[in-house]
Amino acid sequence: MHEPVRILLIERDPRAAMLIGAMLRATWDEDLRLSHAEQLPDDVLEGDPECVLIGLGPAGAERLDSLERLRRLAPEVAIVVLTETADEGVALSAIQAGAQDSLVTSDLNPARLRRAVRHSVQRKCAEARLAHQALHDELTGLPNRALFVDRLRVALDRSRRTPATVAVLFLDLDHFKEINDTLGHDAGDRVLAELAERLRAMLRPMDTVARFGGDEFTLLFEDLEGEREAVLIAERLSDAAARPVRLPEGTATVAASIGIALVSDPSVAAETVIREADAAMYRAKQVGGARFELYDETSRQRASDRLELESELSRALERDELRVHYQPSVALDGEDDVLGFEALVRWQHPERGLIGPGDFIPLAEETGMVIPIGHFVLEQAVRQIVSWRREWPELTVSVNLSPRQLEDTALADAVTAMLDGSGSSADALVLEIPDRALAGDAKRTVPALMALKRTGVSIVIDDYGTASSPLSDLRRLPVDAIKLHESFVWTLDSDPAESTVVGALVELGHGLGLGVTAEGVETEVQLERLRALGCDSAQGYLFSPAVPGEQAHALLTTA
Repeated sequence: MHEPVRILLIERDPRAAMLIGAMLRATWDEDLRLSHAEQLPDDVLEGDPECVLIGLGPAGAERLDSLERLRRLAPEVAIVVLTETADEGVALSAIQAGAQDSLVTSDLNPARLRRAVRHSVQRKCAEARLAHQALHDELTGLPNRALFVDRLRVALDRSRRTPATVAVLFLDLDHFKEINDTLGHDAGDRVLAELAERLRAMLRPMDTVARFGGDEFTLLFEDLEGEREAVLIAERLSDAAARPVRLPEGTATVAASIGIALVSDPSVAAETVIREADAAMYRAKQVGGARFELYDETSRQRASDRLELESELSRALERDELRVHYQPSVALDGEDDVLGFEALVRWQHPERGLIGPGDFIPLAEETGMVIPIGHFVLEQAVRQIVSWRREWPELTVSVNLSPRQLEDTALADAVTAMLDGSGSSADALVLEIPDRALAGDAKRTVPALMALKRTGVSIVIDDYGTASSPLSDLRRLPVDAIKLHESFVWTLDSDPAESTVVGALVELGHGLGLGVTAEGVETEVQLERLRALGCDSAQGYLFSPAVPGEQAHALLTTA
């Protein structure tokens, strides 16, 4: 038995309405709920109909505009138009205006009318399913990015007419990848679904939460009292995200970094507001995560400067604005001989002067520019070491690789090609891998390092002791040395007890057969304590800052 079909008949002619009603009841009995109105209502449709039968009357072509109003009034309802003439133009116009079918009243019979209504409802349901799938996330059922942007645009348009505070919050889970890695992707999906339900439960009917992608969620709030209310909402969202999720595989605990963007100018583009909330969220992650940050005028200026810098950086290579400087690494055996140099990139900006890597390499990593920049530094360093080795055959040059470069599957082949093309020996090149890269995806990092090691170069773990990479990595990776982060060295002046930590790291490295270098050496006290602890080599301003190749060559000749 069919489920009851709810039909609203809109027909001004009472006799026509009576005839159509009789036809419907002839084929539908107990499963029909039929209501009648002489004209289309101004606001809501009574009876929650699934299908509206609307008679266009003799002036059908002139009344097609009522279909557009009906579509706005009830977009989810199927529409069948009834015309008095078999005018194909009117029928086509009705379909184009949103009707599912068009019937001529003189050709009607109960079976044909029933079939038209049934098929129209089915088509409308199918359209609704497809529309829902196109605008909603399959896993969580939440609106997706496209629908969120559309609703934000509507909210901004409303705020132009009726001033009110609109806020967008951008929420990203901290260390969510660890759940996928330890408990599996199915568990990760269940965590996302649970979080979606928690967020949905906290919203008012007028608010929107969407899954923006991956473990990112965006939330839209209208008619807020201002910044304070937005902050209170962020606090509640943070608490909701931090509650443990119980799974068959175990308990998952996550935290959220949240960015808040308040709309100060309703004429702003929706994409700009989202980008501002995203930037604030990213800043929350940078300072440790599990917190929220508000996008303000300072952030707006910083973002503007960043966009300008990003645009200029994309042209720095082609304009030959990048420079490679070299900082010496010195043996601590008492002779202070220069063992090699670390190649460090600088940007000779035409207006801002010489910019250090800390001011543009993070941006290069985000945008992917670090790949061509890293390639440039490698090429320059290999060429330079070929020149130096004619006089100092044991000298080496080291180049820093970013985690993004390690994801490049062609990196090892590129290194081999550079060495072969320059005629340089592989043992002249040292590649420095940041400690934080080992704390990431080991399945990707280990094969990348193995491939690099097969080229014959040496590999050093840079900034060792600053990330959460496990000790076991040093045993199984093709590593030749570790470089202690400068923060360990700086404390040797003020806190002699810190020698215990540095000594333990040196002993660890030597116990695994690795060389140990300390960076950031600035005072004679630091140098002597490192010597006493058995550190093999050091670099820092005490010996020399990073200098252009010509000055680095002078350091070699005067050593």
